Amino acid sequence: MSLAAPTENEIDGTPFSIGIVAAQFNAGLVDALLESVQTGLMAAGVRKSRLKLLRVPGSAELPVAAQWLAEGGSIHCVVALGVLVKGDTKHHQIVGQSVTDALQQVALATRTPVINGVLVVENRKQAEARCRGKINRGAEFARAALAMAALKRMQEWRK
Repeated sequence: MSLAAPTENEIDGTPFSIGIVAAQFNAGLVDALLESVQTGLMAAGVRKSRLKLLRVPGSAELPVAAQWLAEGGSIHCVVALGVLVKGDTKHHQIVGQSVTDALQQVALATRTPVINGVLVVENRKQAEARCRGKINRGAEFARAALAMAALKRMQEWRK
């Protein structure tokens, strides 16, 4: 993601139910993203009772949990949250690509938008900047979820 985020449009989140799947690996970082996403959604009017949260062990497990939420039919959008930090191997890139592909497949198969909130970073400093620092990716994920939930609702009305 670049630093050139789209302009914000105010969207009333009151009618939406949003699913959130969050990895437990790198919990402190993911929890910061989660808090930011929930804060953004609730500030837009999404009721806490309409936020469905599932925790999974790691980022590789996010797609199946996203699919469970999306298949239920009552969720307008799913946000998947994880943080993959480079270690001594390219494992973080492999998992990141696999998760990205799988989340897209979930969205297409279920016709429910899935926001890919999995950060793939080179080091802890980058992760901190995006989860707790000036680059507020959690707020961006919340805005994207609201925008996609609104688009999904418009598509449903057209039927």
